[in-house]
Amino acid sequence: MKLTILSTSDTHGYVYPTNYVKKGSHQGFGLARAATVIAREQAAAKAEGPVITIENGDFLEGSPLAYYVARVRPERDPQPLMSIYNQIDYDCGILGNHEFNYGQAYLQGAIRDAKRTILCANILDQNGDPEYGQPYKIIEKDGLKIGVLGLTTQAVYKWEKATNISGLQFESAFIAAKKYVPIIKKQADIVVVCYHGGFERDLSTGQPNDIHVGENEAYHILEAIPGIDALVTGHQHRQLATNVFDIPTTQPGFRGQAVGKITLDLRRDDAGHVSAINHDSELVFTKDAPLDPKIIAAADDLNTEVGHWLDQPLGHIQGDMTFDDPFAARMRETPYIEFIQKVQMATMGADISATALFNDEARGFENPITMRNIMTNYVYPNGLSLLNITGADLKAAMEVSARYFSVKDHQIVVNPAFIHPKRRQYNYDMYEGVNYRLNIAKPVGQRVENLTYHGQPVEPDQPLRIVLNQYRAVGGGHYSMFDASKIVAEGQGGMSEIIADYLQEHPIIDATTNDNFSVVNDPQA
Repeated sequence: MKLTILSTSDTHGYVYPTNYVKKGSHQGFGLARAATVIAREQAAAKAEGPVITIENGDFLEGSPLAYYVARVRPERDPQPLMSIYNQIDYDCGILGNHEFNYGQAYLQGAIRDAKRTILCANILDQNGDPEYGQPYKIIEKDGLKIGVLGLTTQAVYKWEKATNISGLQFESAFIAAKKYVPIIKKQADIVVVCYHGGFERDLSTGQPNDIHVGENEAYHILEAIPGIDALVTGHQHRQLATNVFDIPTTQPGFRGQAVGKITLDLRRDDAGHVSAINHDSELVFTKDAPLDPKIIAAADDLNTEVGHWLDQPLGHIQGDMTFDDPFAARMRETPYIEFIQKVQMATMGADISATALFNDEARGFENPITMRNIMTNYVYPNGLSLLNITGADLKAAMEVSARYFSVKDHQIVVNPAFIHPKRRQYNYDMYEGVNYRLNIAKPVGQRVENLTYHGQPVEPDQPLRIVLNQYRAVGGGHYSMFDASKIVAEGQGGMSEIIADYLQEHPIIDATTNDNFSVVNDPQA
């Protein structure tokens, strides 16, 4: 007998094969493609034994379609999105960290509407009991008892807006697995751990490769907890299909790029005990799969609404606010970044601001500016926070940002730690309201040069007010100098709404830049 374990993870509401940058684009990902692969794999595998299918988290947030359902439609009801996911024959679902981005009431509605059983062992209420769904489930198919444990990265509390996680405790996934795996083992023939989290160590060397302790715990789980037969992972957006400590594991990228597939060859002995005598793990890529007709039928009307909303003109630009090279746009200020900084400062009444170019798909605002431009450049639903900080805090934050760069063969390049194990472009901030230079020839922690505010050097004890997105304001991205205690005001609504509102008041904007920062490699300085 064979047991097949199929999984998606980090689909982020990308139903159609598009990143929405260009209208009508068709690319090699999306839930509609993944659904076709899942149905095909389910049908093929059932001839050899039972199949379980897992949705491994981060499904509620990420795409313009998901945002439209959560923030634009008057009902603010996740049902339209969940009805699309319900077309796939999932057995279980796990919660991802981004499930909390729109608040607990919205998440509870999604769980209510989901056909799949939600499992979450380590997000607890104030009494220490699982708050969302049940910790595990025993699934019986073809006489085989399969125990499935659901875990979520504990690091949600480190970056999520406090009001979105009020009353919750986030326990270590390792601690929860250590508790529940032996319990499940007594009831099930096979134990499958499904974890919306990834690996904190290099899988070939065992060396640490994750600087955020506790965010990813998969390596420790497999190293130290016996009794696990298969591990499904996610969160890092990596493409993995391998064995770790001789336990098969998968991680299928993001946006439905692939479906994880683990196959266990099982044998039952005379005493009735089941064991895996062989195993295999692979990723089944979706790029050539046709779109699933049930998914398309469920999403068609909603997609039409979203397309109309994305293409409404909101403002006009005098000049050019586009760029071709995202890396160059992080080294010298572009009119797009300066505009975002101006919006943030005007909204929160600050005269220092920080923002990021969140991914390499960004190309700035076309003319006229549409919601499509906004949603594909500013891809997260974060709001804004105003913080009281010191000059020392500001310089320390800039030094964290400067880690994004390193030098190779005398050229400035991206620090590999921001690429592997996960792309983290969103953790490099650029600053407005101050002038500065980052000299990458200098040692880490000593790269900020010529930092001035209103023409004067910034002093360590100087009081300052800065506007940040809410992820950064609570220290997200390893910015420990920022935390909730320094927040003095919070904006209303997500940044895409804030930009749209600003354009209502300023329908014509100038593409300008004051070139207030530079990134150089100057060993002689």
